[in-house]
Amino acid sequence: MMATNGEEACGVKDDMSAVSSNGRSEVLAKSHSAVNGAATDASSQNGAAVRPQRFTFSSEPTVEDIRRMQAEFTDERDWNQFHQPRNLLLAMVGEVGEVAELFQWRGEVADGLPDWTESEREQLAHELSDVLIYLVELAEKCRVDLPQAVLRKMALNRLKYPASKVHGSAKKYTEYKD
Repeated sequence: MMATNGEEACGVKDDMSAVSSNGRSEVLAKSHSAVNGAATDASSQNGAAVRPQRFTFSSEPTVEDIRRMQAEFTDERDWNQFHQPRNLLLAMVGEVGEVAELFQWRGEVADGLPDWTESEREQLAHELSDVLIYLVELAEKCRVDLPQAVLRKMALNRLKYPASKVHGSAKKYTEYKD
């Protein structure tokens, strides 16, 4: 099986992307604009509304690029002595708390955060980035290949939650009868 960014292996199909010869997904559509560095579709055909495309991340940096950047950052500061798995986990949990703080007291929040200011969105981007950076560094210290772990986990989730059984339901897999 060809290595990809996980879209095919996880069953995610998007007519806006294709896997190139280097295994990375490339956006093929021309009518995308960037929001917080990611592609979104704002097109319509002949004035008719088109079903909105799913949000997509930019193709770079990869998880490996992020791991490398953080490793260099940590090495330059001689912080590896402080970056043991327990410390990284606790730091990540603290950052998740900062993300939660941004949502606290808001009630339900709509997809795309239409009621958020640009400043609030930027703060969220910073905090989510902190979570991701700590997650990637924790995975590195624990020797977990995150992209491969995601592929394995998605395969397990497909077995636990077959679409024909769980479509439209939020029940846990242990609640379904065969």
